[in-house]
Amino acid sequence: YLYPFPVPTIAAIDGFALGGGAEIALACDMRVGGKNTVFGLPETSLAIIPGAGGTQRLPRIIGAAKAKELIFTCDRLDGAESHRIGLLNSFSTTQSPLDLAISLAKKIKDKGPIALRAAKIAIDVGMEMDISSGMKLEESCYQQVISTKDRLEGLAAFKEKRKPVYKGE
Repeated sequence: YLYPFPVPTIAAIDGFALGGGAEIALACDMRVGGKNTVFGLPETSLAIIPGAGGTQRLPRIIGAAKAKELIFTCDRLDGAESHRIGLLNSFSTTQSPLDLAISLAKKIKDKGPIALRAAKIAIDVGMEMDISSGMKLEESCYQQVISTKDRLEGLAAFKEKRKPVYKGE
């Protein structure tokens, strides 16, 4: 189950992501796709509903009206349309989804690991709250990173004009 996973997750969709496969992709923090990407939730055509988070995650990503349209009609989206509506973070017809995912992961990997975990919690849990409660959660997460050695390393690296070396401390 990817939702509470403590590090950022990326789904590289290179082909069909239908039903359960689409719901696994929705559970990831980010999704990337390419020319072969096809996304859809066909469950209502089988007289069932998406049962692994699709009815909850899809509207939070693309909005309720569009999510209802996709779930009610069972329409399939290609990669370009998935990207246009915000379902995919990145889309390319020339790079493979795996290459896109690796590129995105490389941009993330050198960031402070404690800060990444705290930001993920603030976003994921905060999205389930009203804005006032979410702001309090953010403050709490911020307080957790203030006392870390990684924060001091980040400030020192900035001052010294070098790349930081984070250790997760």
